[in-house]
Amino acid sequence: MADQSQIQSSASKSIRPFRSSEEYLEAMKEDLTDWLNMLYDLDMEPATFMEALETGYTLCQHANNLNRLAKEFREQYSDAAASMKLPQKDVTFQVKGAQPGSFVARDNVSNFIAWCRQELGIPEVLMFETNDLVLRKGEKSFILCLLEVARRGARFGMPAPTLIQMEEEIEEELRRGRRSSDQRGYPPVKRPVQPPRTICDLKNLDELVREILGFCRCPSQFPMIKISEGKYQVGDSNTLIFVRVLRSHVMVRVGGGWDTLEHYLDKHDPCRCQFVCECTPKPAKTSGLTLPKTPEKPEQEPITAQSSRQKNPTSQTNGVKKKKQFA
Repeated sequence: MADQSQIQSSASKSIRPFRSSEEYLEAMKEDLTDWLNMLYDLDMEPATFMEALETGYTLCQHANNLNRLAKEFREQYSDAAASMKLPQKDVTFQVKGAQPGSFVARDNVSNFIAWCRQELGIPEVLMFETNDLVLRKGEKSFILCLLEVARRGARFGMPAPTLIQMEEEIEEELRRGRRSSDQRGYPPVKRPVQPPRTICDLKNLDELVREILGFCRCPSQFPMIKISEGKYQVGDSNTLIFVRVLRSHVMVRVGGGWDTLEHYLDKHDPCRCQFVCECTPKPAKTSGLTLPKTPEKPEQEPITAQSSRQKNPTSQTNGVKKKKQFA
């Protein structure tokens, strides 16, 4: 049984540093940082994750390493490889002159993006653009794309981030619970030795889940029933979710990706949804004052020779007076 103070600290740590809508991205960023550090002996930090990759050098290097593993996979499992989208074309990139923000760096990133589209076949919904990385305009798009690259590489032997390993564990659990005759699977691959992953203590996980649920003080809390270790039934439906711990984050497997438990509850617990809406800044009221309307142009009389002689040009004051604007 975990110490109560430690559980309180872990549960609080997963929600305090970030808004819940941003925390799942931070969790993915931490996981990808550790993964790339392990693969390429880097010294990146999550806080400088985007800056460390903006030259495109590491990304292109990783793409070419995946090409090499894909070639080995194709030679060893030719039948399975025939039905898979495996990368073949190497990515050209430059190291010299690849300074952050330079044209060389942007070209490297652009070549990596083209490789993701053409060689891996990553769908557009998971793609990012050059400015998303170089100008930090789309951190989410870049992180989701890189996670998908890691997911594809894990199929043919590339060491995977912890989130991808947890996905495989959950998929294996689902396969054990149903017939596998109609399942499309990949042949077992002899993968490189990966550093041992610290398996979370599921007993402590359940206590962390209860701790996060306890932040809601309503008399009737959002139902979340434990079905088995790391599996819960949520709400009034039969929806099942898988919950895991990734460092200081309590993560939920949602569809084809991940979310934090806190953010998941913010979207599904009616009480929390109302609280989030009340905390969302609303547009400032105008205290009943209306903005002045654009003056309408006056109707002009048909111009005739007689009217033009009678009309004094200096006395044309048919324009609409401007309304007084409130400060």
